[in-house]
Amino acid sequence: MPRFTDFDFGVSWVMSLFHQDWTYDGDTAGDVVAKYLAASADEEALAVRRDARILGNLASPTLEVLWYAGTQYMANLQYLGGAAEWARTVVGLCDTRLSASADVRPLTGADTEDGMACLDAVVAEIEGAQFLEAEVRAALIDCARRCTPDVAFRVLLRAVRCAPDYPSLSSEQYTRLEAIGSALQYGEFVVDSVKYLVEND
Repeated sequence: MPRFTDFDFGVSWVMSLFHQDWTYDGDTAGDVVAKYLAASADEEALAVRRDARILGNLASPTLEVLWYAGTQYMANLQYLGGAAEWARTVVGLCDTRLSASADVRPLTGADTEDGMACLDAVVAEIEGAQFLEAEVRAALIDCARRCTPDVAFRVLLRAVRCAPDYPSLSSEQYTRLEAIGSALQYGEFVVDSVKYLVEND
């Protein structure tokens, strides 16, 4: 059974909401997430909640690095109580959204994939992304090992897109990213989101 969406999902999808104009979507970061969850399927809320819960395995400073790396214009996390508290807020927003549904069914099939079989490959791609700051790479590796390779890989793709100075990817790098995405049973447009950064031969 394929994943519920061909696009990004979970916490990395939440990160994509925080772009240059995010304040037009809500007065607070929480308002923005609540707005998009309200318009989303149950599966999206479940995926976000799962990711946000598992990110609780990370220390707040590490989590803060990931949130800033994966967003273009993130709200100041200190005003949100810190990164760990923000993750708990996101879980609460998901719970509120799901409580409005009469029959919420758990994630099944590919949507339960945690990517543990891809751990070494994901860590290798994080280590190879030398255009990312060392603390970002360290946080992503910590995420892969202490959370799941799946969430770390999706946040890596977000960090690549949000990295300053438009980094380039070799065709070999992109082929490896595609292979990991295929192993994780991602939809068509997840890894494809960084294809525009592939170097022209």
